Amino acid sequence: MNKILVFLLLFLGLCSFEAAEPPEQYITRQGQISFFSYASAENIDAQNNQVLSILDVSTNQIAVSMLMNGFRFKKSLMHMHFNESYMESDLYPKATFEGRISDLDIPLASEQTRLIKGVLTIRDIKKEVDIKTVITHVDTDTYVLEGNFEVSIKDFDIKVPPVLEPNIAKTIAIKFRFEYQPYEK
Repeated sequence: MNKILVFLLLFLGLCSFEAAEPPEQYITRQGQISFFSYASAENIDAQNNQVLSILDVSTNQIAVSMLMNGFRFKKSLMHMHFNESYMESDLYPKATFEGRISDLDIPLASEQTRLIKGVLTIRDIKKEVDIKTVITHVDTDTYVLEGNFEVSIKDFDIKVPPVLEPNIAKTIAIKFRFEYQPYEK
């Protein structure tokens, strides 16, 4: 009787050890986005480390959301002008991106450079963008996406007072780094 019980427990135990499927969705709650704008008077540089992003490797889709007020500047006056005058963060608190990674090959054997095509929304204005991205599979549970691209301030109706126009770049360089972990529901 004991041998049958041991055999039954062993059989049930082995049945429950099916090969674990890798997760399909990954998340980062502390993605990093920074921007840089050359200005003749003083360069404008800011970082936001509170960026939420979800990556679905089964569909190659990516979504990003960030609060505009999350950008940190070297000077508090720049932070105030950015949020009140240029981005109007009270009216447009978030920027988002929804896109799809072209030709993503999962599981990654090594680093891949891929194009992400999607829609960037800033100040409720949508603009299609293509972003060259480096994707690295760090370990079994971690993917890192890094890249940079530029946006034009006129594309998102960011108004610069005529007096300050010579001091503000027409395009802004944006860098990002997202480190994804499996998303657990």
